[in-house]
Amino acid sequence: MSYELFIASRYLNPKGRLSPVITLGLIVALTILSPFLFLPFLFLFLAVFSKKKHPFIPIITFISIAGVMAGVMALIVVLSVMTGFEEELKSKILGTNSHIVVLNHNGAIEDYRHLLEVSERFPGVEAASPFIFNQVMLTSDYNVTGVAIRGVDPATVGKVTMLGKYLVEGNISELNRPQEEKGGNPSYPGIIIGREASRSLWAFYGDQLNVVSPLGTMTPFGMQPRLKRFQVVGIFDSGMYEYDSSLAYISLVEAQRFFNMGDTVTGIELNTTDINKADKIAAQIQQELDYPYYARDWKEMNRNIFSALKLEKRTMFVILLIITMVASLTIVSTLIMMVMEKNREIAILKSMGATARSIMKIFITDGFVIGITGTILGLIDGYLWCFLLDRYQFIHLPGDVYYLTTLPVEMKPLYFLLVSLAAIGISFLATLYPSWQASQLTPVEAIRYE
Repeated sequence: MSYELFIASRYLNPKGRLSPVITLGLIVALTILSPFLFLPFLFLFLAVFSKKKHPFIPIITFISIAGVMAGVMALIVVLSVMTGFEEELKSKILGTNSHIVVLNHNGAIEDYRHLLEVSERFPGVEAASPFIFNQVMLTSDYNVTGVAIRGVDPATVGKVTMLGKYLVEGNISELNRPQEEKGGNPSYPGIIIGREASRSLWAFYGDQLNVVSPLGTMTPFGMQPRLKRFQVVGIFDSGMYEYDSSLAYISLVEAQRFFNMGDTVTGIELNTTDINKADKIAAQIQQELDYPYYARDWKEMNRNIFSALKLEKRTMFVILLIITMVASLTIVSTLIMMVMEKNREIAILKSMGATARSIMKIFITDGFVIGITGTILGLIDGYLWCFLLDRYQFIHLPGDVYYLTTLPVEMKPLYFLLVSLAAIGISFLATLYPSWQASQLTPVEAIRYE
């Protein structure tokens, strides 16, 4: 151990600090209870038992540690929650939508079977499925709502989306149910709706719905909307209110009949082996297929929402980092008061041959220890809060506002490292000025009146 570290740990620390056992108890209490609940008792304890010339130095030291801890904890929790929100939103979007969509500038795709075969041969493409997309109204005996309806191939849609896993009632294969008379009662084609739409329409598994398209046929009396009766053969719950309330599925064949599309589709959905490379694969597909086809990946289709989330995360990181910067000011005040109290000891050290650089190292070490201690406690406390939030999910969100119903948490080691480096770096910078002031102390001036 260097003598600067020895002096910092033995002689320049206030002797009014607590014993190791009590200090360990304080650390555990601060970690579990958070500093805000423990500070009143800490003030009282240190004010009573500290008998130094400046009894509030130990108090300010612990306030400095608690401040750094609070800043680090807040950063860890907020970044983990925002990352979890981003990952959860990404999983919901990619669970309902495919990674890449191939469309036609001129409208419907006619030779879609050939396009399916070509698309599946591209490197990185895992599966492909045709789809039809349109806007309709669903009407029941109790209510009416507008939805986006998708005509899908029941045999392949499960390979490009997670519709099968989201189903809470029914089965995808029931979309191909035969339309024939059974006991005098007609058998209607199947439709799958979201849970929120089911509640809104008061239509449940086995009930009938009317699908109404405003794009009907022109008659002498004007536009006549298309209307067809379907039976609910499935209800899905994606966990995302926007999808559960405004999305419905019918079979590809029924969609072609209903919208008079013939043997055409709106586009081709593709799933990739790596979602992070979807943009590169989409660019390659578009280059190979050329006009009139074009490909869009999930990042491009949801660019606005994910760009907003990234900007918000960076902004929150900067704002919460200010908490740590404010806490570093208490480190400055702690070291300044320590320099004032230890004038005589500093003068004696310099008289014995200690250099200004050595004195500066001593106080930097003392402030550095405060920063590291607060950072470690903040990391532990932040991890505990994230663990509790992820395990028990005791914070609930309105799904129609935040898309999600619970507060998601995603802890990443990189964020722990970045927050630690930022907190320790700020703490180190806070020690420079008081340490420099201590190193400039003249021994004669300090011990003149002793």
